[in-house]
Amino acid sequence: MTKEGKKKQFRCESLKRLKRASGYGSYQKDKKIVEVLYRAIVRNNAKSIMLYIPLKMEVNIYPLIELLRKEKRMLYVPFMEGTSFRLVKYRLPLKKKKFGIQEPNDSKQYRVKNIDLAIVPIVGTDVTYRRVGFGKGMYDRFYEKHSKYIKQTIFVARELCYSKEIVTDDHDVKADIIVTS
Repeated sequence: MTKEGKKKQFRCESLKRLKRASGYGSYQKDKKIVEVLYRAIVRNNAKSIMLYIPLKMEVNIYPLIELLRKEKRMLYVPFMEGTSFRLVKYRLPLKKKKFGIQEPNDSKQYRVKNIDLAIVPIVGTDVTYRRVGFGKGMYDRFYEKHSKYIKQTIFVARELCYSKEIVTDDHDVKADIIVTS
């Protein structure tokens, strides 16, 4: 089997595991992960944070977003454009867009210079700590252009889907830290 075939198979199996992990007990898992993420943000004195708007099978970080907004930290989320995305300031209301992903309204007035901490959802990872996502490559294309402005990247998932075999490519986003329940 080719490397790409192995990656596809790993992604498919991981998505099934994550769907199962999104049922009973996910609230408690998410709460623990959010606590770990918050401690990392405080420890790193992160003021500018890249987050994501969670899908059902991803860690629900809405409580974290709420807390960080109260603390007046700068929060940025992906705004999809073509095959990649750019960051926009997190603000309400959110609107459901392509792939069922919610996004704030477009705001071109913000130029994101530096990100102290990026919190990125994953489907899985391998021995290289590179990201296996949903297969669209959006984070890979974003990081290709902007990684020099991101100080630290934390991957999050409810359950660690890990391959002992290398299934990722050199261009896949790499984590500094991985947080799972």
